[in-house]
Amino acid sequence: MKTREALIITGYRNYEIGVFQDKDMKIKIIKKVIREALITLIEDGLKWVIVSGNLGVELWAAEVVIELKKVYPEIKLALIFPFEGWGGNWNEKNQQLLNTVKLQADYVNSTSHQPYQNPSQLKNHTRFLLEKTKGCLLVYDEDYPGKTSYFLKDARHFQEQQAYLIQQITMDDLENAIYFGDSI
Repeated sequence: MKTREALIITGYRNYEIGVFQDKDMKIKIIKKVIREALITLIEDGLKWVIVSGNLGVELWAAEVVIELKKVYPEIKLALIFPFEGWGGNWNEKNQQLLNTVKLQADYVNSTSHQPYQNPSQLKNHTRFLLEKTKGCLLVYDEDYPGKTSYFLKDARHFQEQQAYLIQQITMDDLENAIYFGDSI
């Protein structure tokens, strides 16, 4: 595939993989594998990483991008929420995390400029992201289902119509990072 200008990163929500503490070792492992994948993609021409702001993989990936900007200043982070007011009902700690990432993002917007009204906003958001990117990086394993299955289904359907990169980080990849990787 040709140079990837923009890429969506999504995957498991924190609760789907049992992460409820900031110091959970799973976060370090996931960030390490995302970092390695992103470095390869950045060196291949990736310019923008887009996340929707979900707790879990998306915000962890955003933190990785922010760290990588020190070495790769050309990489940009976009937060594109499905609707206005995203995260407004989260607890204070999670809202603080979201706000910290928002302040360091290069672009922040929402697909719908209305507060949540119905599921069509989420569907429109996914379609918008697929049309504006060249691929996606998913921390998702189909043997361990989660909400990302909906995005993956839409991405595969989109891929049938045009060239679109779908790169998955599976549970095996995460386990290999523990056993065969350098220090975490």
